[in-house]
Amino acid sequence: MSSGTDTSGHSPLSRPDISRPATIALAVGAIGVVFGDIGTSPLYAFREALTQSARDGIDASEILGVLSLALWSLILVVTIKYVIFLTRADNQGEGGVLALTALARRALGRRSRIALVLGAAGAALFYGDAIITPALSVLSAVEGLRTLPGIGAMVDERLILTLTIVILVALFVIQSRGTASVSNLFGPICILWFLAIGGLGLWHIADEPSILRVISPHYAAYFLANHGVTGLFVLGAVFLTVTGAEALTADMGHFGRVPIQLGWFMLVFPALMLNYLGQGAFALNALETAQAAGTPFTNQDWFFLMAPDQFRPWLVGLSMLATIIASQAVITGAYSLTQQAIQLGLLPRLRVRQTSARHSGQIYLPSINWLLLAGVLVLVTQFRSSSAMAAAYGIAVTGTMVVTTCLAYIVVRHRWNWPRATAILVVTPFLVLDLIFFGANILRVIEGGWVPLVVAAIIALLIYTWVRGRGIVRMFEQRQSVPLADLAAALSRRPPERVEGTAIFLTANPDSAPGALLHNLKHNKVLHERNLVVSIRTADRPHVPDEERVAMTEVDANFATVILTYGFMDSPDVPSDLGFAPPGVRMPMNPAKTSYFIGRNTIKPAAKQGMPLWQDRIFMFLQRNASDPTDFFKIPPGKVLELGEQVTV
Repeated sequence: MSSGTDTSGHSPLSRPDISRPATIALAVGAIGVVFGDIGTSPLYAFREALTQSARDGIDASEILGVLSLALWSLILVVTIKYVIFLTRADNQGEGGVLALTALARRALGRRSRIALVLGAAGAALFYGDAIITPALSVLSAVEGLRTLPGIGAMVDERLILTLTIVILVALFVIQSRGTASVSNLFGPICILWFLAIGGLGLWHIADEPSILRVISPHYAAYFLANHGVTGLFVLGAVFLTVTGAEALTADMGHFGRVPIQLGWFMLVFPALMLNYLGQGAFALNALETAQAAGTPFTNQDWFFLMAPDQFRPWLVGLSMLATIIASQAVITGAYSLTQQAIQLGLLPRLRVRQTSARHSGQIYLPSINWLLLAGVLVLVTQFRSSSAMAAAYGIAVTGTMVVTTCLAYIVVRHRWNWPRATAILVVTPFLVLDLIFFGANILRVIEGGWVPLVVAAIIALLIYTWVRGRGIVRMFEQRQSVPLADLAAALSRRPPERVEGTAIFLTANPDSAPGALLHNLKHNKVLHERNLVVSIRTADRPHVPDEERVAMTEVDANFATVILTYGFMDSPDVPSDLGFAPPGVRMPMNPAKTSYFIGRNTIKPAAKQGMPLWQDRIFMFLQRNASDPTDFFKIPPGKVLELGEQVTV
């Protein structure tokens, strides 16, 4: 869902003739965008997991157990579930929770409400992740300054927070300019990052080769069996190793399944495994040294301390770049998710700006950008350290993973037509694993896990209020509607005053006369020479080609209905797309003599009708702050007339 959409409107996954060099190039791009979040997890994941078991001291079995849990989380959750299984559950090459929702809704048909509810929940939880990721990753990288020899003692909390805030503010400020100019550097920088962390890990494994025994899962099982509730807290922290796994499917439309799998197996997975093993070997060696010297052993910032003193400043600088790239991927992911939610009718129209003439996926939403920045700054100033913030991270991600697994079951059962027993047999282990991780993270609600839950609850409330409010308005419009065919027949018998030019009426239901048309006839008592009743539909697929965009039906000599169909990742352009008339269809469009009529009803709250009064006010706020339809549909403002009436919700 990040930058880099293919300009053809088709996923790389859908092009079977893609060459090997192109696949490698896409894999490099995927490393820079898809794996940024999970690639920066070694900064804090092992340290935080070990912290949870350090309340009564740390021994060798705990280091081995935590490390084994981390490695098997990467194997089971990321490699098997996401890279091998879920990358195949794509919607014409597109992935992510809302793309999967669209696929599930198509499979269920009229029973699609459950898929819509799951998709809305997953989208709501994603926004919690989008706020926490930049704050946690950048803050953890800046904290690496404390490990620098010579100056580490002078780095206090105020300096760390100030530098973190400056980096984050700069990151969000530059979003309006787009990332096309710097995105080409993402891949090379992240490749350097993975080579560096993998090399560091390999170096320390050589010091303690026995650490390789943790590849056996019995160390993880033994740890959980002997640590009771503490083991669950550790498991919640271990989940930090797999945060960012959702990006593997969310960005499939930009890079394709094969390049993502290639990047994971050839570089990212080995580098992460080596780094975690190296951190474990380094910690085990430090434990043995402390026991031999009779000094207490304390949990430390193992990631940065692994690097030799002379190389550590370079590692800190590289980690800052890597966390900025990881944050960029989540931010652009939030933009894309919001665009999909708008197209699917889950959120009101918001202003969407294209930041690249060549890549349609590079978009910028000002309102989402500044809301994310506000949330990120609140988290940084309130939690003040990556350790305090780590507890807030897992719940949003695990919740989204549970939703994704449920949607995947609907797809494999009803879309792929797997037998029920086979679908349950394959999906249940993933769901059980997700629920275990979710339960482990729920235990940390008091420590900070409430933050993403509150964010998700607010977003879910907004989605529910918008969907319900729009439903009430739509029912009102249907009650007031007149069949277009009946109106056309009546006007042909008693024609009103005619004016030259074309009138375009935007409406949700092309079979009924739009309210703006009825008001125009009632108040202005005129009818244009040519009248197009235009309805905009969103398909359950990411993109709709231009040749399938327009469907036109002649009602009579005066009226025609036009349906413009867009994919949930397309940006509507009504004036331009009305030019794609089907072959043999006459659609005279003189821009100088064309007027657009839009129905805009005034919303009136009512305590005893429709929604509760407090929800009415939320809906009115959302509608007031929605993007002007002329801007959203790219209609020239000077050509628009708005007509409507009062609606009680």
